[in-house]
Amino acid sequence: MRAPPCHLEAIMSALRDTSLFTHSGGRNLLAVAPMRHIERVIADTGATHLVSVLNAHLIPATPAAITPARHLKLAVSDHVAEDGGSRHPLADSLDRLLAFAGSWDRATLLLVHCFSGLNRSTAAAYIILCAMNPKTPETLIAHHLRQFSDTAAPNRIMVAVADQMLDRGGRMAAALDSIGPGSPAAEAQPFLLSTVFDVPQANARPSDRHTQTDIVTE
Repeated sequence: MRAPPCHLEAIMSALRDTSLFTHSGGRNLLAVAPMRHIERVIADTGATHLVSVLNAHLIPATPAAITPARHLKLAVSDHVAEDGGSRHPLADSLDRLLAFAGSWDRATLLLVHCFSGLNRSTAAAYIILCAMNPKTPETLIAHHLRQFSDTAAPNRIMVAVADQMLDRGGRMAAALDSIGPGSPAAEAQPFLLSTVFDVPQANARPSDRHTQTDIVTE
């Protein structure tokens, strides 16, 4: 159910005021949001990088506050099947996602969005975190995602393809099983995720603190 306008105002203004944001100064953070909130999240957080992952005809124009070169546009359906080839149709898009995330210096915020903020964007965020932290157990990354979004339901096909690309042995999908499917929702509330796991995270359990490393795509 859609939140009342006054509640949405509180949600949006709260991103910059969260402990994650204030403790990091906006560094080493990902934001995830539905498409209709991207302009407001950018204004609220100062995001400089944007990933749009949704059906081709829905991909928005680059917002004025984002340099075009820092806007990755990935045309990905919520339901992508194998095409019989040796390489999954999503592999090229995920290669581009990993390269884009690897070029991001994390000094300012990166925003990932899909249409609802529930499936494709949370999958992309989860994949980025796993790529940035190849030595971190997948369950800890998945629980970090669930800690900050009770509605996140990452697209399982995207995750399965990325799992193979990152040589995670099926553990990325298994970790999502451990956090459950998420609370039903028509649209997610915008939320933040930390990419840093070697320092205490705001409101995180000690077992959820990990080690940051560079992206590896072996």
